[in-house]
Amino acid sequence: MAIPLPEGLNTPALVVDPDVLDRNISRMAEASRSGGFALRPHAKAHKCAEIADRQLRAGARGLSVATLGEAEVFARSGVDDLFIAYPLWLDEAKARRARRLADEVALSVGVESREGARRLGAAVRGSARPVDVLVEVDSGSHRTGVRPHDAGEIAQAAADAGLRVAGVFTFPGHGYRHDPQARERAARDEEQALGEAAQALRDLGFEARVVSGGSTPTAGRWQPGAVGELRPGVYVCNDATQLAMGTCGTEDLALAAAATVISVPAPGRFVLDVGSKVLGSDRSAWVTGHGYLPRFPQATVSGLWEHHAVVRLPDGVPGPPLGSVVAVVPNHLCTPVNLADELLVVRDREVVDRWRVAARGANT
Repeated sequence: MAIPLPEGLNTPALVVDPDVLDRNISRMAEASRSGGFALRPHAKAHKCAEIADRQLRAGARGLSVATLGEAEVFARSGVDDLFIAYPLWLDEAKARRARRLADEVALSVGVESREGARRLGAAVRGSARPVDVLVEVDSGSHRTGVRPHDAGEIAQAAADAGLRVAGVFTFPGHGYRHDPQARERAARDEEQALGEAAQALRDLGFEARVVSGGSTPTAGRWQPGAVGELRPGVYVCNDATQLAMGTCGTEDLALAAAATVISVPAPGRFVLDVGSKVLGSDRSAWVTGHGYLPRFPQATVSGLWEHHAVVRLPDGVPGPPLGSVVAVVPNHLCTPVNLADELLVVRDREVVDRWRVAARGANT
């Protein structure tokens, strides 16, 4: 990564290299097309209308989102095809919002329980457009989702509630591993689970026209067959976790936090004006520290407070001088974006645009 940071930046700030971003978007779009997959990227990773527009113009069939709030924001920005890849539990207020959304866009929603399906059906009954549902199945991450062979029962409950059953989906979260073989196994688990679930629907007379999976770690490991639609998200910018896992290279990192060196208290140690309120606090077993510094790849962000990041260097490795500005790639893209008001678009050491994080805080 080589985002050339402009002089005089007011730090901390999130900066984006649009050329790397566009290359990542194009590469994923082409890989999906050539593999025979439809692409419905997950917009919770960027929450930004300008990035969504780039994905759609590159060939994405629509967007995936995690919340009603995200769906509302992207609908207002002109996105007409949205999948809420989440088992919504609709109270009275959310039911009204879901109904308004169903009147405005082509809407799909994830379900994984009979009662959830009944609530959704009641909420959107009589909407201007039919609402599709996809049954969520657990393919090995053991988060939400029913067992694949139980998918037919949930589909039938959704149909009884007046919803149109479109298919099944999953998230292969257990593919987030440093081991490439683990990512390969997660992709195969996903295909098996979705294939079994889709057949459970077909056995009850449902078409199961959408079989949706995919994540950034399993990118490049998909095989044509059971899965027809992919929903990766982080690939647009990548992050320090993807780098550590080997799913991207440094040249594929499109976003970083610009931070100023505010203290050099001892040899081999310096402190930045960026903390958990900018970078987030995500850690994983295969990431060293709280972020990655492209100019100092041997450095470790060893401590993170709300407004401080302590960086340590190996003995004898010179660090940046007091007052200099460096880039820090966050461990997990989604959290810092959700904490930021805007992304600064930087090209040739100039801020050429500012993209509002339109869906920031749209977490309900």
